[in-house]
Amino acid sequence: MSAPDIDWDALHARAVEMTTHSYAPYSGYRVGVAGLVDDGRIVAGCNVENAGYGVTLCAECGMVSELHATGGGRLVAAYCVDGRGEPLMPCGRCRQLLWENGGADCLLMTPEGVLPMSEVLPQAFGPENLAQR
Repeated sequence: MSAPDIDWDALHARAVEMTTHSYAPYSGYRVGVAGLVDDGRIVAGCNVENAGYGVTLCAECGMVSELHATGGGRLVAAYCVDGRGEPLMPCGRCRQLLWENGGADCLLMTPEGVLPMSEVLPQAFGPENLAQR
């Protein structure tokens, strides 16, 4: 699927909606994400902070959990936003989650526009690396 075929407005709206469900009492930094699955579903998530900062869940964690809880599949595209609705580049852990669940061709809306995961996470480590062992 190419970038023009994706309803980026629908993904953006769902991601913005998810920021309203965010649990961010410590940082106040709300994050929402929505992803398009290869079967047409939209899955989404929000960040959930914890007093033990290291166990905070990023929005992408929730989205990937919903992906698998509702039948699996592969992510085709994702849109992550901050509390103002602006595109947000996922952190390193979340880039790895997107790679694992969408692969090199998964498209991501970034502050610089739409990029494939192969550009967001070049030389990524994935399941194929483990299969080589």
